[in-house]
Amino acid sequence: MRSHSSRTKQPTPAERMRSIITAAQSMTVVTDGRHHEVYNLDGTGLLGRVHLHDQGDPLEPGPPAPRIPIRLELTDIAPTPVRDRLRARVTLSGLVAAPYSGDSAESTCMEFGQAVIEDAEGRAYVTLEQLQEAETDPMATGEAGMLTHLVDDHPDLVPLLLRLVEPRLKNGVVRALPLAMDRYGITLRLEHPATHRDVRLPFPTPMTDIDQAGLQFHALLTAARRSSHHRLPA
Repeated sequence: MRSHSSRTKQPTPAERMRSIITAAQSMTVVTDGRHHEVYNLDGTGLLGRVHLHDQGDPLEPGPPAPRIPIRLELTDIAPTPVRDRLRARVTLSGLVAAPYSGDSAESTCMEFGQAVIEDAEGRAYVTLEQLQEAETDPMATGEAGMLTHLVDDHPDLVPLLLRLVEPRLKNGVVRALPLAMDRYGITLRLEHPATHRDVRLPFPTPMTDIDQAGLQFHALLTAARRSSHHRLPA
């Protein structure tokens, strides 16, 4: 289900795709009718293993060789135990000049064909130029640790954040957990008996560095406490 406010600032599809690729720890490579599971990307992300080229660019020196279709699949999974943990799927397809080897330590050159990101809100196509120009979110590699720390060590703070959610959206909620966090804000998943709703709580200003996360999060908590105070009877 869509957030209650489509006007809330959030990452573009290209920014989100770039961040998912950067934080990925594994991917599935599909080529020649075979699936290769690639793990332990060593912090380099997909783009450290695959070098994307414009269509028509030479992939290897020498005479052109027949090109082999290839597809790279990544999944973005919520780090917290929310209902339906799959947040997004990223698929990049293209062509390579030689059969793929998951054991190779060298980067694979791939002629870019198409990049797609799919989530609960739909499907978006990202061009190679958009992907190359997009900035990785400063929270990309630190988000999982921060959200699990929030759930495991500070469970009392999530109900406090709920004070920033419109009352009508909380009717019938049986559980609320943080789903995602990026430079623009934090997303809560409000779980109802048979469905769920995602609500974004924007930070006062977008983050430019992960070191600003604590300050921005505490600003939300301060706003939540003030919101509760303002609703007290006079």
